[in-house]
Amino acid sequence: MNAPRSSPAPAADLVSLFPQGSHLDEDGQLVIGGCRASELADRFATPAVVVDENALRARARQYVRALAEHWPNSQAVFASKSFPCTAVVRTLVEEGLGVDVAGAGELVVALAAGVDPALLVVHGNAKTDEELAMAVEAGAGTIVVDNFHDIDRLERLVGDSGQRVLLRVIPEVDADTHEAMATGHRGSKFGLSVPDAVRAAERLRASDRLRLDGLHVHVGSQLLGTEPFQRAVEALARLGELGEHAVYDLGGGLGVRYTYGDRPPTVEEYVRALTDSARKHLPAGARLLIEPGRSLVAEAAATLYRVVTVKPGERTLVAVDGGMADNLEPMLYGQRFEAAIASRVGGGEPCDLVGRHCESGDTLIRGIDLPAPRAGDVVAVPVTGAYCYSLSNNYNGARRPPVVFCRDGRAREVVRRETFEDLLRRDVPEA
Repeated sequence: MNAPRSSPAPAADLVSLFPQGSHLDEDGQLVIGGCRASELADRFATPAVVVDENALRARARQYVRALAEHWPNSQAVFASKSFPCTAVVRTLVEEGLGVDVAGAGELVVALAAGVDPALLVVHGNAKTDEELAMAVEAGAGTIVVDNFHDIDRLERLVGDSGQRVLLRVIPEVDADTHEAMATGHRGSKFGLSVPDAVRAAERLRASDRLRLDGLHVHVGSQLLGTEPFQRAVEALARLGELGEHAVYDLGGGLGVRYTYGDRPPTVEEYVRALTDSARKHLPAGARLLIEPGRSLVAEAAATLYRVVTVKPGERTLVAVDGGMADNLEPMLYGQRFEAAIASRVGGGEPCDLVGRHCESGDTLIRGIDLPAPRAGDVVAVPVTGAYCYSLSNNYNGARRPPVVFCRDGRAREVVRRETFEDLLRRDVPEA
């Protein structure tokens, strides 16, 4: 997935990958959310994650409108693992979305962001007693049962008021994505096989504390076609032994355009494909849930770096002040990104954009065209709103970067950069 391009990209192609509304100023400077990228780098230092708030809200509204048009009895639920930042979650909650959490930390963030607990969907293939107790105490509207231990724990923890649950079923749909992002295939660690799901459903129906509302499926992430989603809906329809249900959660997984060649479905096309399939195969009065994550946040953000060193050679090595501590996607999944020098967008000669960390694998982009890169240049990498923040780390003592919201030319820091004191904060003093 991290293959080099064969020819330089024009500036227009590069700008099209940045958040909606990004453009070049009269002097050729990249502008995101009405703010010049170089000025953001000067003000907030680098690396920095820049979110265009208008672009984020616009994407959320696309989902809300599409669902309202094609299946009014529905709800979009943000898969917060993709960007578990309180300000991001708050923004999407304000736009009418629920929140999907897959751990106690994400639950805490969602509650801090002001989500209606009734619109919480709690996931996880290994939920602990503590996490389930926190979810129940918070009044989480839906907990997704992934295994029989979930049932055991919930029956101990849930009081007389009861708890609504969904049952996650493996649809046995092979998705065309990186193997680490596939979730609906036979043998997946997520959910139950059909025979086990039948037994789990019987237990849930017999429970006096748990209410089985419906079924959940998820087939994978960064999917660039609608066919796997449709097959998952068809798989649900074949599960006659599980009966008809009031709620069907169809998961998420819509892919995004990381590179010029990517052509993912639009939100409208994705939602229409799901609802057309649901209309054929699921009960007409059912409530549909979908869980967009990457496709909500990825394209609303970009990461700014500053060039530290340039090494000419067989291929020029351009080293920046970040890398695998703030973006693990190229190393984990081979994900290809693109990049631009913020003051000279487009054209150039092939370079390798490498990070500052002590790993040869710390290469952000191979064969990226950059025009005459030099130390001090600001490099902007688009489509970093999904999983980069989630997977950020302190390798080599790196301080995790700030998150900066930009809107109509105004910028504000919503997550500060870590300090060196933060790196020592959890140390236990010697007696």
